[in-house]
Amino acid sequence: MSVSRGTAAPGPVAGPRHRTVAGPGGRLHAVEQGEGPLVLLVHGFPESWYSWRHQLPALAAAGYRAVAPDVRGYGRSSRPAGPAAYRMRELVADNLALVRALGAETAVVVGHDWGSNIAAASALLHPEVFRAVGLLSVPYAPPGGPRPSEVFAGMGGPEEFYVSYFQRPGRAEAEIEPDVRGWLAGFFAALSADTMPGPEAPDPHFVSRAEGATLRERFPRGVRPGWLSEADLDFYAGEFERTGLTGALNRYRNMDRDWAELAEFDGRPIEQPALFVGGTRDASTTWMAGAIDAFPRTLPALAAAHLLEGCGHWVQQERAVEVNELLVSWLDALSKG
Repeated sequence: MSVSRGTAAPGPVAGPRHRTVAGPGGRLHAVEQGEGPLVLLVHGFPESWYSWRHQLPALAAAGYRAVAPDVRGYGRSSRPAGPAAYRMRELVADNLALVRALGAETAVVVGHDWGSNIAAASALLHPEVFRAVGLLSVPYAPPGGPRPSEVFAGMGGPEEFYVSYFQRPGRAEAEIEPDVRGWLAGFFAALSADTMPGPEAPDPHFVSRAEGATLRERFPRGVRPGWLSEADLDFYAGEFERTGLTGALNRYRNMDRDWAELAEFDGRPIEQPALFVGGTRDASTTWMAGAIDAFPRTLPALAAAHLLEGCGHWVQQERAVEVNELLVSWLDALSKG
């Protein structure tokens, strides 16, 4: 496993184009830039296509058609009613529909955070379409194992893990809604290397079980990560002030349903070429170190696993230049292969 730091920057390219296509759950909004082999960029929580704003021009300049959708429930994409509409098979179907609507037969799929899980599931369920998979921050762990809700309920002792906290519809929304911008700023800061709480501070992934306790009580206050400008925060806040957070949070409310629906894939490796990029200060990589250690078995065609020294969770935004270099190098190698 390598530790990477890069310096190159992309050259100028034509600007991004917004488009909307029909998907299984309604409208799918995406932003695309460039021409060439299709690369689908799937965001995580609580983000949007905008989290790939640094990668779109870089991949376009390198000769790729980069497309970043708003995942179902986010941004300008449709927000179907009911948590079950956000289960993994539905989100994979959206990716498949988007590739077809773009007139392509195959694509490389790259995801960050929840998008990493969605990208992995897309490659697992449709290897004939998704010819390679890039995973950022969250490593691949095959379906199977104990029921997720039982695992999360056993974490934290007297405190409640944030995934469990998100389960009851309306609970997290009530915390976030009064100050969406402030909540997002705190959430981003809590998981960014330059603003995350110190080791002596309470872990922001957990919430007290006391009645009325919230996640935001654990977030840093009055700080903004270096990668997040006021304009960036304004964009994210504007999207969620318009759409609310329910669609985004519904992804968390399907983990047991996904566990049951993907049982036929228990323990299944992803055979396509793969890439992993994470940060050394990201809990997603430290908590899931076992999944990274298992890559020789679970990702047998893995090109490389890179851990960016001193980087937090938002890797493609915190370390845009380095991630761009790694993605372009990997994509170029795929093209030559």
